[in-house]
Amino acid sequence: MQKKEQSFTFYVYDSIEDLNKEDAALLFEAIKETAHAYAPYSHFRVGAVAKLSDGKIVAGSNQENASFPVGICAERVLLSAVSSSHSSAYINSLAISYSDENSQSNHPISPCGICRQTLLEYEQRMQHPIKLILSGKSGKIFIIPNASSLLPLAFTGEELI
Repeated sequence: MQKKEQSFTFYVYDSIEDLNKEDAALLFEAIKETAHAYAPYSHFRVGAVAKLSDGKIVAGSNQENASFPVGICAERVLLSAVSSSHSSAYINSLAISYSDENSQSNHPISPCGICRQTLLEYEQRMQHPIKLILSGKSGKIFIIPNASSLLPLAFTGEELI
């Protein structure tokens, strides 16, 4: 038997004021983007904003549905928009924030499993890491150098060959 460990590095900042100017601006846009979420059932509004390699900014927000499982997360809305309308560019960094009517939204959240898989495949397809900036409306901020770190031992297309 062998014991193996896998870990990843991320950075923790105390507030948006501690970020560099570009990351702070992107996170501020993600916080604003939560207002565009359609979340009448969960009241959990998520905004995701990406800066592309060509300098463009693209945003997405979660979109719920009365048939609750068929809603779509902000990250996948954003990735779909980038893939559809900006296919010649890749994502350099992606900020994700949330506003929860039932809590203070004062700590970072991380993408769900489906979004982690989608982010991993987008990174692989573009052959470029996506820096993630994760935050609530206030409080600490996590910066993860690449989205694929969130899905160790990932199932990829290589398994289907």
